[in-house]
Amino acid sequence: MTKFLLTLHVLAAIVAVGPVTVAASMFPPAARRVQVDADEPDTAGIGTVRLLHRICRVYSGIGLAVPLLGFATAAAMGVLGDGWLTTSMALTAAAAGVLVAFVLPRQEELLGELTEHRAVERSGTVRLAMFTGIFNLLWATVTVLMIVRPGSTTGA
Repeated sequence: MTKFLLTLHVLAAIVAVGPVTVAASMFPPAARRVQVDADEPDTAGIGTVRLLHRICRVYSGIGLAVPLLGFATAAAMGVLGDGWLTTSMALTAAAAGVLVAFVLPRQEELLGELTEHRAVERSGTVRLAMFTGIFNLLWATVTVLMIVRPGSTTGA
């Protein structure tokens, strides 16, 4: 059962977190590239930005399976009290907090500005890029902890 749970956990992380990481990273430059003109709106550019935001929103919901499956896997492995796992859970919660509190709302604001054919300020996309980078860094750290966990029996 442990191998099955671990497999589901890893697959969920790849399928759910991967798209959010990539789409969130692509959003700020895509928003900057949209040409704002009330007479001829850049529907393709706005469509791209809208799609990237939708990917982030939908896959972040699916991503809830990652910590749930991870918790079940850790319980089955008997490692719930290990420091590396506690750290990973805290970093996962922090990443989710950054995504929900900073990345997704700012994407919505920028998308709203573009939909209303208003130019977005560079400082807004730079700030979003910073929060996206923090989110990505937190996930990368969790990934490293999961692979090179202290006390691992794999010898890695």
